[in-house]
Amino acid sequence: MNKQLDIFPVLETNRIRLRRIEKGDAHDIFKYLSDKEVMKHYGTEPFQTVDEAIRAISRYESLFTEKRGIRWGITLKGDNKVIGSCVFYNMVSEHYRTDIGFVLSKNFWGQGIAQEALKAAIKYGFEYLNINRIEAVIEPPNVASQKLVERLGFLREGLLRSYEYYRGKFDDLYMYSLLKSDFNPDE
Repeated sequence: MNKQLDIFPVLETNRIRLRRIEKGDAHDIFKYLSDKEVMKHYGTEPFQTVDEAIRAISRYESLFTEKRGIRWGITLKGDNKVIGSCVFYNMVSEHYRTDIGFVLSKNFWGQGIAQEALKAAIKYGFEYLNINRIEAVIEPPNVASQKLVERLGFLREGLLRSYEYYRGKFDDLYMYSLLKSDFNPDE
């Protein structure tokens, strides 16, 4: 499955470009990952320093170089500023599956950008990485993300009880999945 991960894939749609995140993007990333509203359902505390963004970029690079996933920076065409990201992580080659996640600056919420980015990543995963199953885990209060993945064809499979420990408590997460056979890239 991961044989295609030797060269970082750059993806383009009508409005956006998905590209490698670099150290020079640290201030852009810090801007949205330090926003409490953006980080509400992210699973970590909002960033306090640009150094945290620099360390995150190093983790993104390791994810790719170790062939465990890909985190793309989302940019608007004609503007190289990173406004969010989408990611394949926990890639399991022998089972042809990966998890998917996304985060977007709140200045761009409600414009269809996250959907456009996810659709491009999903299409790439099914067509070029030979993925058969893409999973998304989403907190029950995060209704906007649930609606987004459902619009892309994901099915809610169930509730993962006490799946994550965060802020001193165990959180439930919904498990969503999309199979290659269910995906229609033209919709």
